[in-house]
Amino acid sequence: MRAVVFDLDGTLIDAAPDITAVVNRVLAADGLPALAVAEVRGMIGDGAKSLLDRAFAARGATAEPRHLAAFVADYQADPVRETICYSGVEAALVTLQGQGRPLGVCTNKPIGPTRLILEKLGLTPFFASVIGGDSTPYRKPDPRHLAAVLAEMEVTEAIMVGDHHNDMLAAAGLGLEAIFCAWGYGEVKGAYTVNTTLELLDRIAEIG
Repeated sequence: MRAVVFDLDGTLIDAAPDITAVVNRVLAADGLPALAVAEVRGMIGDGAKSLLDRAFAARGATAEPRHLAAFVADYQADPVRETICYSGVEAALVTLQGQGRPLGVCTNKPIGPTRLILEKLGLTPFFASVIGGDSTPYRKPDPRHLAAVLAEMEVTEAIMVGDHHNDMLAAAGLGLEAIFCAWGYGEVKGAYTVNTTLELLDRIAEIG
């Protein structure tokens, strides 16, 4: 059976409320108006720097390195206030782990808050490898980011599961199957799409 590699935000967890709160604190420090959660959801997926670039641009301003540093420090301090696992995620991970599949995480979120979130939500024991956006010189959609997870798990056959076109592109770059989660933040980009974790398990079983 193939390994399964998951994206984090918008796939395993809904972190948008906490991310929005931190973004708004960084904006407020420069006297800029807050953004709504719905606005920030569409900015998530390309890492913290891109997130800040988009947030400041939405307010007619330009993000600077100090804003990124402030965001990372604030978010790292307490990344799980309102962040939750999506419904059925933990049960799906239990099922996949029970099948003997190696599981990993490949996210563009910095590794510090990624590990804290997984720990606080009780998800750490499921994953043989967790690679963040600053764990390698590469980030999705660069397939080398995903390849780093596979190398750490010592596998070559895997399925990528995510909610963003970056996830689909990274998988395509390695010739891997990919499954798009419709419950997340991104728009479907031609991959096989599932709407529930039960559909996800069925699709993984079909792929093998």
